Amino acid sequence: MSATRTERMMAMNRLLPLALGAATWALSGVAHAAAPGITGPTFNLTAQSASLTQPDGQMVYSWGYGCNGQPSGFAPSTISGTFCNSMQVPGPTLIVTEGQTVTVNLTNGLPTAAGNTSILFPGFNVATTGGVTGLLAQEAPPGGTVTYQFTATSPGTRAYYSGTQGDLQVEMGLYGAIIVLPASPPTACNPVPNAIAHYVAPGNLPEADFRLAAAAYDHPRTCYDREYLFQFSEMDSNIHAQALAQVTAAGNCTAGAPTCSLHVPTEPYHPSYFMINGRSMPDDMDPNYAAQYPHQPYNGNPHMHPGEQVLLRIVGQGRWQHPFHEHGNHVRILGRDGNLILSSITTGEVNLAGSLLFTTTTTPGLAMDGIFYWTGKGLNWDPYGHKTTSSDALAKLPCDGLLNGYHSVTTDLNYYEWCQDHNKPVQAFPFGDVASGGPVTLPDANLFTNGPWYGGSPYLGPDATIRAVGTTGTTPPSGTIANSPGSEAGFAFMWHSHNEREITTNNIFPGGMLMMMLVDSREFVIDESM
Repeated sequence: MSATRTERMMAMNRLLPLALGAATWALSGVAHAAAPGITGPTFNLTAQSASLTQPDGQMVYSWGYGCNGQPSGFAPSTISGTFCNSMQVPGPTLIVTEGQTVTVNLTNGLPTAAGNTSILFPGFNVATTGGVTGLLAQEAPPGGTVTYQFTATSPGTRAYYSGTQGDLQVEMGLYGAIIVLPASPPTACNPVPNAIAHYVAPGNLPEADFRLAAAAYDHPRTCYDREYLFQFSEMDSNIHAQALAQVTAAGNCTAGAPTCSLHVPTEPYHPSYFMINGRSMPDDMDPNYAAQYPHQPYNGNPHMHPGEQVLLRIVGQGRWQHPFHEHGNHVRILGRDGNLILSSITTGEVNLAGSLLFTTTTTPGLAMDGIFYWTGKGLNWDPYGHKTTSSDALAKLPCDGLLNGYHSVTTDLNYYEWCQDHNKPVQAFPFGDVASGGPVTLPDANLFTNGPWYGGSPYLGPDATIRAVGTTGTTPPSGTIANSPGSEAGFAFMWHSHNEREITTNNIFPGGMLMMMLVDSREFVIDESM
């Protein structure tokens, strides 16, 4: 194992205290997740083989879709350093607009012994040209090309995946996502970033817009502020090893010859790697398009500000069901597989009718769109650290409660603060004194494994701890070397699979399907451009 990877796995030990729930986070200047992909409506794809890197140092032989030449464009346009290699897992996210005629040209660059390959686009009426007839789809033979064409009939997120020998080819990595954007986003949504002015700290520029659209569907209640795409999958490394051994043994064989085929058993199935967007924790928190992951360009590292509507595009890939839990709040489902969930009430008004999910459980091929938000409501303390006796003017901000109990002034730092908890600094009821009204009981700071994974402050924003107690006071726990009380801090919520095996990497915890939602104060600019 390399020194860098060893250090990363050692650092992961510091993450263990966060499994208990919300904590604070020392923010780093890396890129975040967004929903990166390539734009159409014509896509030239290839299916090829390569090896995927894993946090335990293993390189796993895999197959995946990639770009056959330079794509027509990348989205969102505000992300830099983009690339689309000839093989990646998951495959390129295909981004189109409702009503467009989508054309996908697939060339089969897999080893000849792997045989034919194809793509299924569930939910669309697909016409095909070229290739050969397969059981579920028109297929591209080794070295050949097949063309799929369909109309993007409705907005939403969907899966695409191989329709040829799916038990092997999907397992090997032949899957991806397609996002259809609404042709006419509702006028109630913000068409451009900062159409409604928000707080901008002195010296900062307003945040760029990293959304693909202003709304997820053609409905005014599907507006959102930022978005992330998460594809959940797993790998049985034994299957991949057997596929590599048989491909190597077959060599440069002749297609159709009796010895030019694979016979890889896919049962019993014992996956050892569990991935979000093709990476396992902690690799999924590295930037998008990081050079060390040439075949795994997409990460899983969501950020938000309190009160923002965060659109989660979630796809279940692979063979297992994945019960993924987003700490901090439930997820309100908007639609499944591109179908907005609506109901008509007696007045004739059409409303959203999606469920509120504790875990966004996906079965293979299932996609869903949902909204997550976090405001601090229910904490029973003021996460901004307000204290009227402080000399800091930001510690004395008002909270008007005019927005259904939340602060209504968008240009204020504490926009969308839950006013019932305003000016209730946690040190007014010290830790361990829950019986006297304290909101939480935390262990002494010295009992935590201090390091960059734990910020040490129960408040949001730079100088938040000092803001609460003044320059002469301290708030236990008083911070760490990595994140002193005077530096930037935000809340971190562990997002992870509720199948405990799926938060391991090759049976080592923590790893697998695990990431952090980082809630940043509005003083901190969330930059997803890299």
